[in-house]
Amino acid sequence: MSFASEVLSLDQSDHVATVTLDRPARKNAFGPAFWADFPEVMQQCTTDADTRVVILVAAGAVFSAGLDLQEMAPLLLGAGADPTAAPPPPSAAERQRLLQQIERMQEAFTAVADCPKPVIAAVHGPCIGAGVDLITACDLRLAAADAVFSVRETRMAMVPDLGTLQRLRGIIPEGHVAELVYTGRDIDAAQAQTIGLINDVFDDRAALQVGAKALADRIAANAPQAVQGAKKMLRAARRADEQEGLERVALHNAAFLPSDDLREALTAFFEKRPPTFTGS
Repeated sequence: MSFASEVLSLDQSDHVATVTLDRPARKNAFGPAFWADFPEVMQQCTTDADTRVVILVAAGAVFSAGLDLQEMAPLLLGAGADPTAAPPPPSAAERQRLLQQIERMQEAFTAVADCPKPVIAAVHGPCIGAGVDLITACDLRLAAADAVFSVRETRMAMVPDLGTLQRLRGIIPEGHVAELVYTGRDIDAAQAQTIGLINDVFDDRAALQVGAKALADRIAANAPQAVQGAKKMLRAARRADEQEGLERVALHNAAFLPSDDLREALTAFFEKRPPTFTGS
C-alpha cells in the first residue's frame, strides 16, 4: 500500500498496516489536511485485502496536541473571524456550515471505529483533546510510560464533540468519564491503565512499538473472517447509541460553540495566559 499525505504516512507488512501521525513540527495537531486525508487512509486500510490489523502511531515527541487551534479557528468561528473581537450573532447559514464541519470531523474518527480490521493505538507523550477522541475510536490502546492523556475541551470552552463523550463511557467507568471531562485534567499512563483507558503500559517508546507489533501479530495470526466478524458484532452492540450521541452533540455545538468564552479561550491560548470565563 502507498498513500501520499503531508500529515500522515502508511506502511504495511506481515498483514499489519501502520498509520503514522506525521506532523511532528506541529505536535501532530489536527488541521484541515488531517481531516481531509485521514478518512482516505482508513479507507485504504479497510479495503486492502492483505491488511488484518491496523496500528496507529505518531512521529515526534507528542502523540497529538489535539485540534490545531491556529488553523481551525476560522472554521470554528467563521472565515476571517478575529478570535479577540466581539462577534455578531451567528446566522443560520453559519450555524449550518459549522454543523457540517463538525459532522465531517466526526466521520473521520468514526472511520476508525467502523474499520472492519482491529485498530490498535500506540500512544507516547501527550495525547490531548481530539487525540483522546481518536484513540477512543480504536479497539485497543497501549501506551509508553511517558504518555499523558487529557480530555481538554472544557478548558477551551468546548463540549467534546468528536466521539469522546460517546465512546469513553464504554471503555472506563462513568464516574471517571465525568471527572476527566469536567476537569480537563491530565492523567499519566499508570492512572490511565488503572481506570481501564489503556490495556498495557511499556517502559518507553521503543518497547511500546515492539509490544504493539507483537499484539498486532497475535491478532493477525487468527482467522481474519472470525476476528472481523467478532469486531462487527461488538461494534453493532454500541453503534446506534454512539451515532445518536454524535448527532446530538454536533447540533449542540453548532448552536452554542461560537461563544464569548470560546473566543476568550482562543485568545488566552494564543497569548499564553489563563482564560477568564464568564459563561457567555
